[in-house]
Amino acid sequence: MDLTQIVMEQVLPQVAGTWLYLLPLLLLVIVARTAWFKGLFGEFLVNLSARLFLDKHQYHLIKNVTLPTEDGTTQIDHVIVSPYGLFVVETKNMKGWIFGTERQRQWTQKIYRRSYKFQNPLHQNHKHLKTLQQLLGLRDDQLHSVVVFVGDSTFKTAMPGNVTHGGGYLRYIKSFREPVLDTGQVEDIAQQIECGRLVPNFKTHRDHVRHVKKIVAKGNVL
Repeated sequence: MDLTQIVMEQVLPQVAGTWLYLLPLLLLVIVARTAWFKGLFGEFLVNLSARLFLDKHQYHLIKNVTLPTEDGTTQIDHVIVSPYGLFVVETKNMKGWIFGTERQRQWTQKIYRRSYKFQNPLHQNHKHLKTLQQLLGLRDDQLHSVVVFVGDSTFKTAMPGNVTHGGGYLRYIKSFREPVLDTGQVEDIAQQIECGRLVPNFKTHRDHVRHVKKIVAKGNVL
């Protein structure tokens, strides 16, 4: 048996078999590094912790809410409906140092010597609050904006109380103890959100992404 025949009959099948095991792992590593996956994983962590550590009889979690607006759509990571108000949660899965203040239009992410600008998530969440307020007819004191950073990030400037890291958002939510909605209102609001949202499928997400890209291209705030 010559060398070519040995390679064809023995070596190549072994190499092919190894790649059959390695290829799915390689694809998973590639996908895990994408911004899409990081965002999805961050939302999953918030969703899981809310279900584990918030009393489901008091806090009603609704995830991935896309609502129609006058100029397109707005997408909300999580809405938590409770007697203490609606908590509108924006999730950021980021690493590095985070710099920002409540009034700044853009915040800064610093990774080693590189700096990146991103929209102030409080401003981003403001549109979410206003959309829900218009849909549900709620007062300002019945809506609460919450921003949650997950991942290996560190705040390097003082943040408002409603900008938290990891499970800190649960403590913030639980700090509200004065009821502003009765049981009937909580159930009605949860039902209105479910009825008013767009169907959470691939088409809804794709159309929203297109809308966001148009806004970014124009230099407007989401």
